[in-house]
Amino acid sequence: MDFAAYIQELDDRRGSAARLAHLCTLPAQEASFAELAHTLDPTVQGIVDRLGIKRLWSHQAEAVDLALDGHNVVVVSGTASGKTLCYTLPIAQRIYQRPASRALLIYPTKALAQDQLRRLADFGAGDAFIAATYDGDTPRAQRRKVKREAQVVLTNPDMLHVGILPYHHTWADFFRSLTYVVLDEVHTYRGVFGSNAANIIRRLRRIAAHYGSRPQFICCSATIANPAELCRALTGLEHRLVDHDGAPHGAKVFALWNPPVIEAKTGKRRSANLEASDLMAALARSHVRHICFAIARTQAELMLTYAKKALEGSGLEHKLMAYRGGYLPAERREIERKLFEGELLGVTSTSALEVGVDIGGLDAVVMAGYPGSVASTWQQAGRAGRGKQEALAVLVAMAGGINQYLLEHPEYLLGSTSERAVIDPYNRFILGGHLLCAAYELAIRDADSALFGEQMEEILEVLAEHRYVTKRSAWYWIDPDTYPAACISIRSASGAGYEIVCARGPDGDRLLGTMDDASAFRMIHQGAVYLHGGETYLVERLDLERRVAHVVRKDVDYYTVPMVAAEVRLGRADETRPLPAGGGLSLGPVSVKSAVIGYARRKQVTEQDLGQYDLQLPPSAYETMGLWFAVPPQDVDELVIHGHDVLGSLHALEHALIQLLPLFALCDAHDVGGASSPSHPDLAGPGLFLHDGYPGGVGICEAAFDRIDGLLAAVADRIAACPCADGCPSCVQTHDCGSFNRPLDKGGALLLARRWLAAEPEA
Repeated sequence: MDFAAYIQELDDRRGSAARLAHLCTLPAQEASFAELAHTLDPTVQGIVDRLGIKRLWSHQAEAVDLALDGHNVVVVSGTASGKTLCYTLPIAQRIYQRPASRALLIYPTKALAQDQLRRLADFGAGDAFIAATYDGDTPRAQRRKVKREAQVVLTNPDMLHVGILPYHHTWADFFRSLTYVVLDEVHTYRGVFGSNAANIIRRLRRIAAHYGSRPQFICCSATIANPAELCRALTGLEHRLVDHDGAPHGAKVFALWNPPVIEAKTGKRRSANLEASDLMAALARSHVRHICFAIARTQAELMLTYAKKALEGSGLEHKLMAYRGGYLPAERREIERKLFEGELLGVTSTSALEVGVDIGGLDAVVMAGYPGSVASTWQQAGRAGRGKQEALAVLVAMAGGINQYLLEHPEYLLGSTSERAVIDPYNRFILGGHLLCAAYELAIRDADSALFGEQMEEILEVLAEHRYVTKRSAWYWIDPDTYPAACISIRSASGAGYEIVCARGPDGDRLLGTMDDASAFRMIHQGAVYLHGGETYLVERLDLERRVAHVVRKDVDYYTVPMVAAEVRLGRADETRPLPAGGGLSLGPVSVKSAVIGYARRKQVTEQDLGQYDLQLPPSAYETMGLWFAVPPQDVDELVIHGHDVLGSLHALEHALIQLLPLFALCDAHDVGGASSPSHPDLAGPGLFLHDGYPGGVGICEAAFDRIDGLLAAVADRIAACPCADGCPSCVQTHDCGSFNRPLDKGGALLLARRWLAAEPEA
């Protein structure tokens, strides 16, 4: 299909309200081949021949040679570029030469591990050697057999954390012969998740050394700016980098799609969810197999609902489904099967399908909102493309500032390099939890500081004061009857999570899904609408003690949005720099207290506000890293002279900074919190505050502090370019503002941004 003509035709059908903001075609690439320096075992070579692989692509050959030479390797190449072969060939070679060898393959999701197990069958898994998944879905009756017999074990960081390392004595034979550890999709290991994963890998290396093995690491990643640095931070080891891509691929049509303005006075645009669902319906009618990525779970469910309504009566509505975290394992496996076997025309998904699960050949990708990073954008866009056929990728812009900024600056996406992935393995909050886990697994000795860092001893002493560990000849876990790993969530700063249970029907209560602690109060509070598989459920009660949300199936035409209040208190600044017009910008520790204080109902499709309702839920409090602007009297005077509201100006600038921060630090906007105050007690005057959204911080505000001039310049550019009169979602409003975007002063935000730039402020 000529996708450039197709997307242009879809735009033309909509009349004068043009959506197509930018269109380009990325050229196809021919294959680049290379020969292996090593001679493969005859059995392995026979497998390669049987698979029809006549020659290896250049990046595959280099990676395999480096691995067989004994190096730790990180391979960076595009989606569908055959990275799997970069580690399956060395593993197969070693197993066929030395059957006692063991390999541990770690994937960020269970779905990806299941998919890779199928691929290993091509190399003899299930016949010449035994490979098996070991995760939360593995039946307990099979777990002992996996430990005893499997030569290749596929798992995820979560299971390694809670189900393997704490029971390492039952894996003794496996660890004793562990030769290879594979970390796939390492670009996903960033922020809190990546910082936790880095400590899990250090615990893994420690256990392996205890049994006498020093496994070699092979890492694979989509494009990021610092792959070797990231892998060194993840594993504590140096890696040889293979960062060229020898795989062929077809041309890709890339479109930037902007929903039209529907209210000229306010600048309000048509919902990106509606635009994306319209594109899904059009692709389904044209029998184009596609995936539509969403930023959040609710968005994925809403788009499925809208697309199905658009297709009613066509017979195609049943060929669309949603896929996201929180679905039960059997549901996810069934959706994956239907996608792979071509039973579905389309699926809405969160980033759960961003990584390389084999879902068959797709022709198009729709992204409903900027995914948060250049790396994720190209990872999602790369899910479309079958061989050398042309593919389509469409980014539907949301109203938020970063989306509109990208439409005005398409070169940022099309011409810039990917961002750096930031993790902090030595974050004291994260490291403290893993030191507890490590002490439970084996007594911690002085030499372990080589893995856990110089502050290991200091943190252990604090843990000893709270009677978690004690020191004799080494540091020991005190209570053998407790299990620290079960209390430490590695995906967020939260705990064990909540179950979502549908009220009793003819067949009894039904478990619909699960929700992590960090999201529960926002999404499954009493009165919330829970969306699942295109159906709506009302939360009747959230049982905090039993950690269960009780829901009932009910058709409603609205969804719910939480209202959040936050308070930030400041610690001693680590760094401070003056602002050009006076005052200063500081970086340092802060304490944050927040609570969900209510929710609003919004009508589906029109997003009309249907009312607000109060809630009483326990607050959360944590310490993290933040940055803050101390606003000098001169700036306040300028705002007043020009007729601007001081709090509204700070609040609007806070929103704009958070919305554009992902351009300067590899994070999502929801990874950062903010607050504004016309008179903050710690400043004795007005202040604007940003903070990392996780205890201890993960480097986001540090990156913002270092690049504040570029961030302020981008914010000023975005606000000035927006044609709205008083502020809109394209510049200073956000859809999830805890105070519903009141008050906001667009002009005052622009004035402050310009005055705070290092350059001379504009008149």
